Amino acid sequence: MTASLKKSLKTILPIALGVFLVWYWYNSTSEADREQIIYHIKEADLFWVGISILMGVIAYVSRAIRWNYLLKPLGYQPKLSNNLLIILISYFANLGIPRSGEILRATALTTYEDVPFEKGFGTIVTERVIDLIMLLSIITTTLILQTEIIVEFLENKGFNYTKILLLLSAAIIAALIFFLFIKKSSNGLALKIKKFVKGLLDGVLSIFKMKDKWAFVFHTLLIWTCYIGMFVVVKNTLAETTHLTISQLLVAFVAGAFAITTTNGGVGLYPIAVSKALAIFGITSVSGDAFGWIMWISQTVVVVVFGAISFLLLPLLNRNR
Repeated sequence: MTASLKKSLKTILPIALGVFLVWYWYNSTSEADREQIIYHIKEADLFWVGISILMGVIAYVSRAIRWNYLLKPLGYQPKLSNNLLIILISYFANLGIPRSGEILRATALTTYEDVPFEKGFGTIVTERVIDLIMLLSIITTTLILQTEIIVEFLENKGFNYTKILLLLSAAIIAALIFFLFIKKSSNGLALKIKKFVKGLLDGVLSIFKMKDKWAFVFHTLLIWTCYIGMFVVVKNTLAETTHLTISQLLVAFVAGAFAITTTNGGVGLYPIAVSKALAIFGITSVSGDAFGWIMWISQTVVVVVFGAISFLLLPLLNRNR
């Protein structure tokens, strides 16, 4: 398979998957259910939708501020406005081509702030590692808080509790064996993996050596608090979901997070994943689908609108570059 074909498939397949999932959702719901879902979306309380959007905007601004804490030790301190516009552009780009936003983000930083590409990209990788750690922390917390009901749901779906434990144990043992093999092996691939992991660890540990480490931690917590908050407040847009607790909504939040990483911005899959997760707590498919679509539409509109505006504003505000 040629490199150009691989590149094309990486671009086309996620988009095709998203389109297929939208088609699948449409065909798997009855006309009456679709009418109810559309009705719920149209009647959604715009106040709570607005609060959710505001939290999303706060997270973007906080991410722009946090980025400078990584760049400052390298000798660079870009304008906050440029950081924000570049971040919004990267999210917009990721809707079309997966992971293209990270490359575009580092390139734009080089163009408008003279930060070498490799250094800018290194800070973006560090950010992604920190965000992964935060997501894993939320997943762990969710599993601890909702273990009983998740296991009960899986058992009702035909999953055997003993088999689940055996699979988890086998996965942990396999991971430990792989870790020990990589640690002791002098194989070329193993050395590359060790170098990559060391680079990631160095990037993460460098945070605790920076002057503004506590400010960095604060903004990291603020970003993820906003992410969860913008999801939680949407429950007030539907009568059937208002009683859900934060720990219950975290299950749907995690499902939605996985959906976003699988397809371009979660297109097609996000509402399905959120709806299936809410079904664990007795929420009907109509309300679950409506919740997922309200959340996805509101945030996607923000990314598209602000991303498109940023594409125009960034070169205008930096006409001398």
